[in-house]
Amino acid sequence: MAGLGGGSAAFGRCTHAVVRALPESLCRQALRRAPGPEVDFARAEREHQLYVGVLRGKLGLQVLELPADESLPDCAFVEDAAVVCEETALVTRPGAPSRRKEVEAMKRVLESLNLNIVEMIDENATLDGGDVLFTGREFFVGLSRRTNQRGAEILADTFKDYAVSTVPVHDALHLKSFCSMAGPNLIAIGSSEAAQKALKTMQQMSDHRYDKLTVPDDAAANCIYLNIPSKGHVLLHRAPEEYPESAKVFEKLKDHMLIPIANTELDKVDGSLTCCSVLINKTSEL
Repeated sequence: MAGLGGGSAAFGRCTHAVVRALPESLCRQALRRAPGPEVDFARAEREHQLYVGVLRGKLGLQVLELPADESLPDCAFVEDAAVVCEETALVTRPGAPSRRKEVEAMKRVLESLNLNIVEMIDENATLDGGDVLFTGREFFVGLSRRTNQRGAEILADTFKDYAVSTVPVHDALHLKSFCSMAGPNLIAIGSSEAAQKALKTMQQMSDHRYDKLTVPDDAAANCIYLNIPSKGHVLLHRAPEEYPESAKVFEKLKDHMLIPIANTELDKVDGSLTCCSVLINKTSEL
């Protein structure tokens, strides 16, 4: 959720979303942590179109959709290519060398929104946006196979108004593989040992006390919180048919408009809900 406005009152406000169409090459060539079932491309497209349709139609965001690039099988996972906070965008240097060219289209679309662009050009730095959790008060950056200390330092230099703490990530692709923000002061967290260890680190590093929402399934802890003026608190979360026990936990959030989103196919290649959009709150005129 790194694209959203800072401060608890503004947290979750969003006007624009950047998404990218799925390339067919995703099915066979997308990176995976482990071998698994093949992606059903037709179903993946339907699920992705429903996701984009919720952002555009149901929530009224201005959606900027980049075309698929068959030479970049992971390009639909736009979150990793940029971290946006308020009017500043950090164009990242993804940890996987095969993904480095994804940032080119991302940079162009962010420039079209007249954001302040910072490029990560240090060849010793790596940063995936999936490792960046923005709480509205501070950043937590996962140190994973994809993100290193130098990448976290450049993020801290870019967003000097916010504290930045690093969190070791074990047994997961990214920090947000098992956590996300489910509200202005609410961290959704998975139940695995790796997730709980990371949460403990975040609690120790922060001066602020966050509420937590613990769900049984790590993948379900990745959700999208938005604060839409006409809708109030909105939460996109994994569908009950995928994670029924976790869905029951989300259903306890009585103040939220809950929108279940199926993600069965991109999940096979380590894709989560936050992966597929960069959310931006434009407060100044374009």
